[in-house]
Amino acid sequence: MKTNVFLGLGSNIDDRVTHINTATSLIGSCSEIKIVKSSLIYETEPWGIRNQKAFYNQVLMLECSLLPEDLLTFVKEVEVKSGRTQRDKWHEREIDVDVLFYDNEVVSTDSFCLPHKEVQNRKFVLVPMCEIAEEFVHPVLKKSMRVLLNETKDISEVKLYK
Repeated sequence: MKTNVFLGLGSNIDDRVTHINTATSLIGSCSEIKIVKSSLIYETEPWGIRNQKAFYNQVLMLECSLLPEDLLTFVKEVEVKSGRTQRDKWHEREIDVDVLFYDNEVVSTDSFCLPHKEVQNRKFVLVPMCEIAEEFVHPVLKKSMRVLLNETKDISEVKLYK
């Protein structure tokens, strides 16, 4: 059975577009995943540690037959294959791939949380989510992506990458 899944991709080292495109290509090459929609790429202020290069961010909407834990394992492998080097939290990265939503599933374990617990606080996720699925309703907060974007307290700049 195929499930609607949303992934967030981000990069702020080296050729950021290439890192995002490489990860997207690897994700799309999985036989159990079909990329249904992809947002444009947005240039966004860094989160956490501000003194670093701006991020490029994108959201993908997938149809996926992997179980949530298997999808998480797969996207972590995609990060490694796309050149990610382990760094401390909030530091720059070649590529970061987050599972934002797995349909309406709600999961909370030590290693995995669905939906991603910070979606509503991050314009760099909400803006591209609204581009491709503004009416998608957060399964815990019971609000659409458009409403969450309008209500977020995040004031960081998010602009289209040229």
